[in-house]
Amino acid sequence: MTDLKALFSELIRFETELWNAVDARLRADYDLPLSRFEPMQVIGRHGTCRVHDIAEELAITVGGTSKLVDRIEASGHCRRRPDPDDGRSAIIELTPAGRRLLKAATDTVEGELADRLGSAVSARALQQFNGTLTKLRLANNRATSTAGMN
Repeated sequence: MTDLKALFSELIRFETELWNAVDARLRADYDLPLSRFEPMQVIGRHGTCRVHDIAEELAITVGGTSKLVDRIEASGHCRRRPDPDDGRSAIIELTPAGRRLLKAATDTVEGELADRLGSAVSARALQQFNGTLTKLRLANNRATSTAGMN
């Protein structure tokens, strides 16, 4: 039987080490923390979105997401405008400078991930690992939802 505590420890340490390495590269090359790159990716994929959409996709709090968007906006990489369908909400979109930064940073992140993941194990192993993580996240989300109903 697999030692689940050991697996958990390895998974957490790996995530932390990988995050730190990619974050260091983005900070060095673009003065862009990974914590800002992630929401910018979401905004870029959607074209326009709301804070709630980013929070949901990244599995972080709305309050924390709002603060991240404030920082991205202060740096000139996104802007908020009133949501025409909901006066209580704002639509977020990348600025032209934000789109340029996201494109360059994405290329860098892809290179880092290819070096740190793609060179370490086979494409098939990565595909299986991705499938396993997806199944585990789904099961975890179901367990969290079920626990919230009790």
